[in-house]
Amino acid sequence: MKIMQSAVMPLAVALAIGGCGEKEAPAPEAVEAPIAIKAGEWAFTRKTTGYNTPTVTPAEYQAALKQMSEDKLCLTVDAAGVPDADALAGGEGKDCTYKDKLIRKGRLIATLSCKAGEGTSEIVLEGNFTDDTLTLGSTMTKTVAGNPTLRTTHDVTGKRTGECAKT
Repeated sequence: MKIMQSAVMPLAVALAIGGCGEKEAPAPEAVEAPIAIKAGEWAFTRKTTGYNTPTVTPAEYQAALKQMSEDKLCLTVDAAGVPDADALAGGEGKDCTYKDKLIRKGRLIATLSCKAGEGTSEIVLEGNFTDDTLTLGSTMTKTVAGNPTLRTTHDVTGKRTGECAKT
């Protein structure tokens, strides 16, 4: 019996030690599904949080803070996942283009350059989105003849409500 134990013991030790040095293959890293804003019919709400002009009075400022607008529009999104700049600008600009943008992992940081009446507006946007919602902070500076004439800030929220109506 002792001979059998002495013959089996080295085999058991060798098997036990042999497994110690092996490393398990690392688990594959989970690939995050890209987050992209979906094109379609969207409802946007803009709540004014700041309003400043060179001549603003306290009463005008308080009245501006009570402003809230709601817009429904057909939002287009290009192949790179970039939403239409005019839609994000709302009523604060037209013919908008992106000066710069970072759209990644549900985060949007962008600067828009737009026409605004007799001048231009620059709109800085920053916030988060999913495929069917967004929450952004917006700061707009309107300039006429090289002079800033208005600065506003807004909280912008959006919700996708469906497909765009066919015309």
